[in-house]
Amino acid sequence: MSAARGCLAAAFAMSLAAPVLGQESKSSGIAKELVAALDAAKLGSIAAPDPAQPDVYVAALYVPGIQLLTVSAKYSVPTLLKDKLAKKEYREIYLDLNSASIPSSKVFVEDLGADGLRAKRSENQPFDSYEAAGKRIAFDGNPSRQRLSEEEYLKTFSAADERYSHMLTVLLTQLKKNP
Repeated sequence: MSAARGCLAAAFAMSLAAPVLGQESKSSGIAKELVAALDAAKLGSIAAPDPAQPDVYVAALYVPGIQLLTVSAKYSVPTLLKDKLAKKEYREIYLDLNSASIPSSKVFVEDLGADGLRAKRSENQPFDSYEAAGKRIAFDGNPSRQRLSEEEYLKTFSAADERYSHMLTVLLTQLKKNP
């Protein structure tokens, strides 16, 4: 019985480590699709309400070929964001969410390369980061620098990648229905 648990634990650890070992993250394909859609629409930003969470908005600021900065948060006066969304003032929504959102609800992703999250970057390359409820983690491939075990680092990466994928999907859906 304990040998079976050991095998299951090893298999779980390997599934978490897959992005580190060269496989693309879940967010990678969605990020590339969103970036292509933003390029085609000639947009540098996009925003949308999150249909899964009332009063939560998602917004992204895109710098072509460099980065995709994405934020998700509750805003204290959501009707202001609804008005800006109707006017397609996506950059203003991004700025509002990044600076005046409810801090405990804020999730911020720095996707350097605008190619989805990576658990580990190549040498001399920028690394992605993820911040939720005020706690930031750099996905630089060095968990000990952040006082995390390898397992904690990979679990955090997996959760961040899942959340980021959701955020990107919300934005891509908005862009497809209302460019």
